[in-house]
Order: sequence, then structure tokens, then C-alpha cells
Amino acid sequence: MRRLYIIMYDIADDKRLRLVFKIMRGYGDHLQYSVFRCELSKREKFELIGELEEVIHHQDDQVLLVPLGLARGDTERSIEALGRPYTLLERHAVVV
Repeated sequence: MRRLYIIMYDIADDKRLRLVFKIMRGYGDHLQYSVFRCELSKREKFELIGELEEVIHHQDDQVLLVPLGLARGDTERSIEALGRPYTLLERHAVVV
């Protein structure tokens, strides 16, 4: 069962910030600066947390995971936007 999360982070060091961004791109859709929308299974959430814990400094950095409930096909309608509209990016696997 997949759940929808908004994940936000505040990383004190530019090098760690780039590493966290790279990790997050593998798990979700980049919404704004340090904010991602992720549909994760329990296993994916566990793996993501493990990867992030290896990179961040627990005294200086912060990562927030906000659960929004079960992921459904209509999740793009659950995000309201002011200004530019939010559009869900289609993600497709590419086999090389």
C-alpha cells in the first residue's frame, strides 16, 4: 500500500544539500526548492530514511516527512496552488 508524503528539508551545508536533493529526486516529484511530493511504500520510506540518515548531520539539518494519507490516482487534486498551477509530472522508466 502506497502512501503520499510531502517531504521538506533544511540542510545547513551546500554539499549535503546537493546530496539530499539527488536522493530525493529518486523518490518523488520536486515541487519547490526543498519540497518534494512522494508516493512511497513502507519499504521505500524505510530505504529513503536510511539514505538520508547517512548524509545529514542530525545536529544541523532537518528533514520533515508529512503523511497525507493513501496514494490514489486523484492526488494531484489534493494540492491547491496560488499563482502558477501545480501540475503532476509524468514519470516513466527508461531502459537503456
